[in-house]
Amino acid sequence: MVMTTIGFIGTGVMGKSMATHLLEAGFDLHIFTRTQEKAKPLLAQGAVWEDSVSSLAQKADIVLTMVGYPKDVESIYLDANGIIANAKPGSYLIDMTTSDPLLAERIYSKAKEKGLHSMDAPVSGGDVGAKNGTLAIMAGGEQADFDEVLPVFKKMGENIVLQGPAGAGQHTKMANQITIASNMIGVSEAIMYAKKAGLDPVRVLKSISTGAAGSWSLSNLGPRMIKGDSDPGFYMKHFIKDMTIALRNAQEMGLKTPGLALSLELYQELAEKGLEDRGTQALIKWFEGDI
Repeated sequence: MVMTTIGFIGTGVMGKSMATHLLEAGFDLHIFTRTQEKAKPLLAQGAVWEDSVSSLAQKADIVLTMVGYPKDVESIYLDANGIIANAKPGSYLIDMTTSDPLLAERIYSKAKEKGLHSMDAPVSGGDVGAKNGTLAIMAGGEQADFDEVLPVFKKMGENIVLQGPAGAGQHTKMANQITIASNMIGVSEAIMYAKKAGLDPVRVLKSISTGAAGSWSLSNLGPRMIKGDSDPGFYMKHFIKDMTIALRNAQEMGLKTPGLALSLELYQELAEKGLEDRGTQALIKWFEGDI
């Protein structure tokens, strides 16, 4: 890959670790985030600060975005001072935010009109996967574009799959979030059952996490639930956003998803009680009645 300048927008819980891996790999990294304070550790490591989205887009061969909500993605890419209007000809635009599949298709079409390469590439693995560079990356776009940026993806993740055309990455992430939604209920109920039965939940997890009940959520978030650690590896409010998108898409496809609907209902109840900025593992509080 001859391209060396990467623009990164969004250095939150996961984005900062993803950007760090790119710096460590030797890429010329330019960054922009709404709160410059959050970018200080990256700037100290050699990243270059840009004052605006347009300034970053004008300098980068590849632009990566990892922001909060579809409305943020839409603004960053499609506004007059956004990425598509200001990107260098032939550059690669990769949105790694979990967003709406239809929006990913729109961005792809608008980018193609200007001779730009666009992909949606949401990730899974939380703060742990981001720190370890082991994220699952679910890509949507053209094969040639995927092949070109694969070396960059490999600096941030391990399980990297091109799922299909534009929007396919986001649809895959919706399937991922649907799986997690019901699983988080199961993990919470299992821990509470162990406690009510007078068992040591840590020992219970040691037994069940390597059997048929094993899952990433059980192994990584179960221990946090037991400790009462609700610090965000992935914000509850962002999971609610993801589940809302998934539920809407499922309904439009005529698909019933009762597990997803129940999980969304429980998380929304917690958010209404002030827990939206806690991690998804704070779901255990609903079962504890600690809200």
